[in-house]
Amino acid sequence: MLRGNGATKQVWIVVALAAGAALGWATGHFWMVVAIVALAALLASLALPEHKDPDMLDALSADASAPALQQSRRTLTRARRLAKQTRALRDAAAALPDAVVLLDHDDRIRWFNHAAERLLGLVHPRDRGALLTACVSSEPVREWLRGDTGQPLNEVPAPTDPNAFLSFNIIPLAHGERLLLARDISTVMRLEQVRRDFVSNVSHELRTPLTVIHGYLELVEPADVPALAPVLGEMRVQSRRMGQIVEDLLTLSRLETQQLAGDEDVAMRPLLATLRKEAEALSAGRHAITLENEAGCDLRGSPRDLHSAFSNLVSNAVRYTPDGGRITLRWQREADGGARFSVSDTGYGIPAQHIPRLTERFYRVSSSRSRETGGTGLGLSIVKHVLALHHARFEVESEPGRGSTFACVFGAERVVPADKDGGDD
Repeated sequence: MLRGNGATKQVWIVVALAAGAALGWATGHFWMVVAIVALAALLASLALPEHKDPDMLDALSADASAPALQQSRRTLTRARRLAKQTRALRDAAAALPDAVVLLDHDDRIRWFNHAAERLLGLVHPRDRGALLTACVSSEPVREWLRGDTGQPLNEVPAPTDPNAFLSFNIIPLAHGERLLLARDISTVMRLEQVRRDFVSNVSHELRTPLTVIHGYLELVEPADVPALAPVLGEMRVQSRRMGQIVEDLLTLSRLETQQLAGDEDVAMRPLLATLRKEAEALSAGRHAITLENEAGCDLRGSPRDLHSAFSNLVSNAVRYTPDGGRITLRWQREADGGARFSVSDTGYGIPAQHIPRLTERFYRVSSSRSRETGGTGLGLSIVKHVLALHHARFEVESEPGRGSTFACVFGAERVVPADKDGGDD
């Protein structure tokens, strides 16, 4: 009977460690280690003690046969070895630089490591068994824990140090238990700020010499020097393109440092009319451009930033749609009270593997096509940052050879009644 109990404990340990390894494999190499060592804390209570159990000693004495005695000793040795490995894994979890907190099905704290004390302000043993939301002083973290934890929570000031920033993630475990992981990303954020400052400073420094070069190129008429006419034309095109890249970089730098969007009523009817005129001017009659305004509402936000985002989508549609194609601008209401601005085209389309990376700076699906059309590679990055400031989301649907639809979806809190005097179509 006792040997059966010991074997049962071994089975539970092996099964739980295997589950931890499987979870880690599914979530990445680093989390594999975290998942295993966290589950090891669960198994600490199952580990056999170092000393012999008195009942086992009685059983060994009663069963004097040599094979039974040897089997019992082997079982006890294996149990001790597994218990030692379990304690080693638990110690490894305690030494991790990231905060690790094991929660039960009621979100009460079962175990946490030393980094959780340093980063989250948890105190051992006071906070064992307490609700995590009652022990963490950060309101954004508490709201996140009470809501949808399917998405990570990033760039949150640490409860113990407002100058440090954390990233939070939740890993579901068996029986409703969860594993909270918190990583210090302060160094990464400082490096990101250095990068933003560098880009902004370089862009400012480049703006003046590019303006001078472009000015001198405009002074030289190709007709005066026919032999250099093709060269002068190409130099003008490239200087304008460089100037646009600098302007887009400065716009991105401003958006990245901006904390809140504007709080103005943006009349959509005149804005949509302007976007249509811009598309027609850029197309020069090469496309069929239509506008559908079915929403009957306006937006609250920054007029300049929203125009910049929408204009980027419109210009991309014109650039990447072959002659004779159709482009449709739509302004519609959503079922939840929000609104959607979308631009659909019958252009080349985008393969599915490229869609997740479209908003990266200078990312190009086709480098040669982008150079031919004069794109800077920064337009969709600007769109992403503008929508983030307005708490909106960016959606892309595309099929190669059939075209694409780019949509900006705004929540109901950004929608306001339409201004009847907002302008003419």
